[in-house]
Amino acid sequence: MGSTQNLVIHKRGTMAGRLGIIDWGIGGVSIYKLIKEQIGDVPVTYLSDTGATPYGKMSRPELTARLDSVIEYLKGRGVTHIIIGCNAASTAIPHLADHAIPVDGVIVPATKMAAKLKPTKLGLIGGRRTVVSGVYRRLLKAQNIEVKQRIAQPLSALIESGDVVSETLRGEAKRILAPLKNCSHILLACTHYPAITPLAPATRFAPNHIYRSRGGDGRDRPQCGNAIVRRRHVSDYRQRANDSIIGPKGLWRRDRLG
Repeated sequence: MGSTQNLVIHKRGTMAGRLGIIDWGIGGVSIYKLIKEQIGDVPVTYLSDTGATPYGKMSRPELTARLDSVIEYLKGRGVTHIIIGCNAASTAIPHLADHAIPVDGVIVPATKMAAKLKPTKLGLIGGRRTVVSGVYRRLLKAQNIEVKQRIAQPLSALIESGDVVSETLRGEAKRILAPLKNCSHILLACTHYPAITPLAPATRFAPNHIYRSRGGDGRDRPQCGNAIVRRRHVSDYRQRANDSIIGPKGLWRRDRLG
């Protein structure tokens, strides 16, 4: 939704404009890292909305109103393109107001990437809102891909708290993944879940990525797929000098993402 005139990818891999990433917590940090690795030196403002109710627990009207408010706030800070780095929040994108800037999520790109992998049997784990919405099932069915889904809500809270190694996490991951053991690929429909990939080394997780698609005005725009990457810790992600982090305590510059 919105126009695409404010964010231009130049041949050298950089962009004009400022990219905003919205997530409730730290999951969208993986999107930040991919943008820096694969697109280049675009300035980024990352908003961690942990001062609000978790997105997956809001009603649709509450979530829509919250996202509309956050997007307008980021526009006021010079953001010209929004990526919602959260699957639960991405389900609300069709219901958002027109903010006159591009607002993209992680769901559509992930389904396109999954289709390219041609899975013989696709599994998916995600938060309750994401799974119950049926959005992945519908988009994948349109590409002739059947998917077996599992709600993995406990993993999000554990990883958000910094737990990537405990026996509790291992037990939950084992329980959730067990019914998907015969799947050729598993799509992790939450940006927190890359942390569990070492717990299932024999499992084929679909790789995360960013690709570029052509906007309505003929210009390229970045799209982020959230399906799975190698394990990375938040402390691995260093903020660039021209980036900003916004959290419940305000704005910090030249700080560390973690």
